[in-house]
Amino acid sequence: MTTERAAPAINPWHVAQQQFDIAAEKLNLDPGLRQVLREPRRELHVHFPVKMDDGSVKVFEGYRVQHNLSRGPAKGGIRYHQDVSIDEVKALAMWMTWKCAVVGIPYGGGKGGVIVDPKKLSRRELENLSRRFFTEIEVLIGPEKDIPAPDVNTTPQVMAWFMDTYSMHVGYTVPGVVTGKPIALGGSEGRNEATARGTVFCVIEAARHLQIDLKAATVVVQGFGNAGSIAARLMSDEGVKVLAVSDSSGGIHSPAGLDINRVIAWKAEHGTVVGFPGAQAVSNTEILEIECDVLIPAALENQITASNAERIHAKIVAEAANGPTTPEADEILFRRGLFLIPDILCNAGGVTVSYFEWVQDLNRDHWSEKVVNEKLHEIMTKAFAETLAISLREGAHMRLAAYLLAVQRVADATAMRGLYP
Repeated sequence: MTTERAAPAINPWHVAQQQFDIAAEKLNLDPGLRQVLREPRRELHVHFPVKMDDGSVKVFEGYRVQHNLSRGPAKGGIRYHQDVSIDEVKALAMWMTWKCAVVGIPYGGGKGGVIVDPKKLSRRELENLSRRFFTEIEVLIGPEKDIPAPDVNTTPQVMAWFMDTYSMHVGYTVPGVVTGKPIALGGSEGRNEATARGTVFCVIEAARHLQIDLKAATVVVQGFGNAGSIAARLMSDEGVKVLAVSDSSGGIHSPAGLDINRVIAWKAEHGTVVGFPGAQAVSNTEILEIECDVLIPAALENQITASNAERIHAKIVAEAANGPTTPEADEILFRRGLFLIPDILCNAGGVTVSYFEWVQDLNRDHWSEKVVNEKLHEIMTKAFAETLAISLREGAHMRLAAYLLAVQRVADATAMRGLYP
């Protein structure tokens, strides 16, 4: 994750609404329906006390937002980050609605967050915070209502605490209440790699469309958390040369290519990729401007903006992160002929395998990793092909195409259900 923020600050909720408005206008949506889809259905804002290791009590602030439930229960991660805001969570919830619709899985969009730097908490404090936060938002949560998952700085262990908390309250084990759990507690094979694997499936399809030989291609990855590090490894496995990677402390660049397995080992030992032997230091803003065939933003939102979009030199931009590119930057990249795979398609592998996990939990079933990856490949390639077909038909960039596909599906479901009462 990068700690650098774009200046001036860009409000992600305004970006999310702007993206929706562009699609709604193009689809000529009914004005009333537009109003419904433009706002979240529910926003829960909580303040909750946590006992710290020194015996003191600290009050934390958190959110759970449900954007739209027309196509099924709310689905979306919970993030722990010091910069979490209600507008960020609302934007992420809306993006989840479109993401689930693009890949055709029966969920609506939700998201949650706590304003905290979890690196400053002990394991016990992290558990106390997780259990208490989940208890506060539990009025909205349930395997048929709202199913959280990991996001920035939350892990399978945090999901295990969430699941246990819910199960203790209802009096029996409910594995389907969250996804992204450890496999021992009903987690799915392949879930840890799913976001990155879905991203790479999309890159392979884009390269095929653009007639780029990935065996002779180069990639740059901004963000070296779960999605970024695994995407770098999977791209390397495809024969792509990894030129540069970065995390919140900074980045490393080697024109000769990085040995990703060694970089992963270095980060495990030192807590950062910075200082990796034989590589040049590069900042999180500079890394985006390195010339390459594939750029994978896998950090936070608002990284590619109107101020730097002219300096992006990649043939494919594959958004493993949520909201890394602003609408103004979209237009610049499209004008310059860059092929962008939007977040709501590109990183939908995570929620797709979360859906598989939920289905397995509800049926008390367990699929092999081979089955999971085959099903994921089928869904991602179908969604990519549908989005590309709209893009070519409308002469539009892939983000608008993905929005036209997703917003139409959600609008149809919402209209068919009608207004209650």
